[in-house]
Amino acid sequence: MPAISFQSVSKSYPSPRGPQGGTFLALDNVSLDIEAGEFFGLLGPNGAGKTTLITILAGLAKASAGRVSVMGHDVQTDFAAARRALGVVPQELVFDPFFKVREALLFQSGYFGVRHNEAWVDELLDNLGLSDKADANMRALSGGMKRRLLVALALVHKPPVIVLDEPTAGVDVELRQTLWHFIDKLNKQGHTVLLTTHYLEEAEALCGRIAMLKTGKVVALDSTSALLSAASGNVLRCTVDGDLPPELASQARVTGRVVQWPAKDAGAVEHALAQIRQAGLTVADIEIRRPDLEDVFLKVMHQHPGRDDRVSP
Repeated sequence: MPAISFQSVSKSYPSPRGPQGGTFLALDNVSLDIEAGEFFGLLGPNGAGKTTLITILAGLAKASAGRVSVMGHDVQTDFAAARRALGVVPQELVFDPFFKVREALLFQSGYFGVRHNEAWVDELLDNLGLSDKADANMRALSGGMKRRLLVALALVHKPPVIVLDEPTAGVDVELRQTLWHFIDKLNKQGHTVLLTTHYLEEAEALCGRIAMLKTGKVVALDSTSALLSAASGNVLRCTVDGDLPPELASQARVTGRVVQWPAKDAGAVEHALAQIRQAGLTVADIEIRRPDLEDVFLKVMHQHPGRDDRVSP
């Protein structure tokens, strides 16, 4: 039995941009299963449908078509059991300003019918670096501490399935390391983890399998190692003093002074460097590396251009 199952899930909304009575198709026949104990990544550009899928999974929205289940429990017809099996860390910093940190965790335990949960609450506070904030009012916490508390609130009832929706967006390196150490520990203990993130190096390091969404459809689904192995050739990485001409920039991945080009062989490397020199630019710090998940992601997104038919009458 899969820990999470999406079967032919579609979701449409009324569209203010479309014709009168038109709809916007946020999810289009999404089907995938996540097995118990997996660390699974859900990737895609903004607007791909990731958060919509998680919102349906959490029972906060209803799919227009299809079925979603958690540990065999349908999220609509067996909502209470599905929700008890699920711990969701949302993108938004949502908190109650009237409670102290420990109080909030104990109240959250009560929402799930969990009594005498003090030992687990203390373990969560310790593992997430919140012990010294246990008696602090929630409104006095920094953004990073609020993010840690959201994780603790999602885990307070020890759910077998953990959903992390952009959990490290805008947080510091220390928090990212603390969070991933703890989540990896829980995953090794048997918890299933579903992660959405724009930090692709995190997904590459943590996820055993990955699905990529674009315009509401699954455009890639495979193990992380298989996705990386399918990326043929190498990547030329170098620093360039000056801006690349548009025709060169369109072929490259440019981050400040760092330029990266796909390079199948030595001839492709030589050709790319010659193009840079012909543009009158100076090249330094040349490196040849294997493709990473970001290279794979960009290639998949390029191979599946966005559709113009998501709004229909």
